[in-house]
Amino acid sequence: MQLKNISSVTFGTSGARGLVADMTDRVCYAFASAFLQSVADDAETVVLGHDLRPSSPAIASACLSAVKDAGSRVVYTGSLPTPAIAFYAERRQAPAVVVTGSHIPFDRNGIKFYRADGEISKADEQAMMSASLDVPETVQPAVLPQKDERAYEAYVSRYLDFFGQGALDGMTVGVYEHSSVARDVLRDILEGLGAQVISLGRTDTFVPIDTEAVREEDALRARAWAKEHTFDAIVSTDGDGDRPLIGDEQGEWLRGDVVGILCAQFLRANVVVTPVSCNTAVEECGAFDRVIRTRIGSPYVIAGMEEAGSDGVVVGYEANGGFLLGSDAVRNGKTLQALPTRDAVLPIAALLCMAREQGCKVSGLTESLPARFTASDRLQDFPTELSRSIIAGLQAVPDEIGVLLAPDAGAAAAVDATDGLRVTFASGDIVHLRPSGNAPELRCYAEADTAERARQLCRECLKRISAGE
Repeated sequence: MQLKNISSVTFGTSGARGLVADMTDRVCYAFASAFLQSVADDAETVVLGHDLRPSSPAIASACLSAVKDAGSRVVYTGSLPTPAIAFYAERRQAPAVVVTGSHIPFDRNGIKFYRADGEISKADEQAMMSASLDVPETVQPAVLPQKDERAYEAYVSRYLDFFGQGALDGMTVGVYEHSSVARDVLRDILEGLGAQVISLGRTDTFVPIDTEAVREEDALRARAWAKEHTFDAIVSTDGDGDRPLIGDEQGEWLRGDVVGILCAQFLRANVVVTPVSCNTAVEECGAFDRVIRTRIGSPYVIAGMEEAGSDGVVVGYEANGGFLLGSDAVRNGKTLQALPTRDAVLPIAALLCMAREQGCKVSGLTESLPARFTASDRLQDFPTELSRSIIAGLQAVPDEIGVLLAPDAGAAAAVDATDGLRVTFASGDIVHLRPSGNAPELRCYAEADTAERARQLCRECLKRISAGE
């Protein structure tokens, strides 16, 4: 049988995602079996880990059963950030299975798969979906073994060795911990670099932090903490620790695509690969030899980095702030090994070190960038087919594009259908609609010359769509 015949769970932008109710032991066993059969068929060892969602250990247990039945042994990392698991697996030259739903709602979860050399590709996903599987009618989940602490230690050492102990001496950093699986390792890294850490908002109740669409309550909370405490920055991550939130001394969250530009500058990147939805300041700033635009999703960014080859320091980032290091980077005589998967710790540490080196506040880091501002939001519980229908309708009747997306922005000057529908208007305003690849949501990205105008474009476009659905 094939995966599509036993499950409604499918691959999204990054990994297999679905409702927890649909991710039964048998379905999760089948996904892990398809991976081991079609992508990692020679694996002697598989690295397995997960995030802090309540449903994640049970899913990991079902995947472990598949690993054992395939004749492979497992190295269990326990709860650990996705990039930490990927990094440890790559060091061991072993494939990895990571149970995480990242930022998606509480009633959902997912599984990410890594070859020994990094994330699986879209071609690998298709091979998995087409694989002929022999899945037992009843799957007995395996008991998770004792966790291997070396994965945690390797991830901490990666950053202490590169940035150097004492790199953040004298800085005070608030860490919004919530339910992020990265909360403890992030504290250890920041303290190891010399920062004083203030723990904020820790909870055992899962919080779906989406770094592309920060909730108003989290924006207000960060500002309130800034008034209550004196810190140089406030930082956080999404649920699985591969997407950062970085805020300044006032508690104002920086946009993820701005974080990506600054981190790329810090690493002296030559080539930047980034999705079409990200801020055009990356081209306008003139800091990079080449900028490659892709569809949205880390597999496409990774493919773009591979296309760039060994053309100097190659990096990638997404609008959510997740940063991918496509080649080794050298700074101050120290080398940071490539890690071509989304990571939250690298941009956090890079921007804090950047502010300290430049002798400025975190809020001052963006002053040298062109005045282009982005905003993003989403309509939740919005059927994917409806999103696609709206976009197809606009493409079929171009005269309606301006009416729905930005009626006061002038004529549509350029239309980009690389991923969804991205329209640049005569005023310079940009509005981009795209169905989420992970959940039934319609996402809207906007860009303008002021932050307020970008927020207005995004807010009013979604309001018009919601009113007309």
